[in-house]
Amino acid sequence: MFIIICLFLILLGCNNIESSPELIEKWKQEIVDTELAFAKMAKEKSIPEAFLAFAADDVVIKKGKKVLVGIDSLRASYKDRKPEADLAKLSWKPDFVDVSKSGDLGYTYGKYLYIKTDSLGVVTEETGIFHTVWKRQTDGNWKFVWD
Repeated sequence: MFIIICLFLILLGCNNIESSPELIEKWKQEIVDTELAFAKMAKEKSIPEAFLAFAADDVVIKKGKKVLVGIDSLRASYKDRKPEADLAKLSWKPDFVDVSKSGDLGYTYGKYLYIKTDSLGVVTEETGIFHTVWKRQTDGNWKFVWD
């Protein structure tokens, strides 16, 4: 009988309990709020500071033709920036957000605007679509793991 009770408790613990719609919406809002704080920091402080602050330790980022794996690789990628890169401005906001039923992973996508000024003062604008994957950290905060 003891074995049956133990098996029942194990199976009960493995059961995927669906989260309530309210909880899903709460998690989605947490991700949107985090995304907006991330964009605000990039605009008000600097792009590198924001990316490093909101990236998870196990982040993966595609930069040009490179794939950076881990926060240390991301940090190192900012060391060789040209001075005019500090004049670049990046803005974005999510158009869509979704989150897993377990509340540990989510994603956003939307439009971005990247404005840069070269060493001669020529300004160029680039627009596009971003996609970010967010992962809840052990402290409950959201950090991005793919961008």
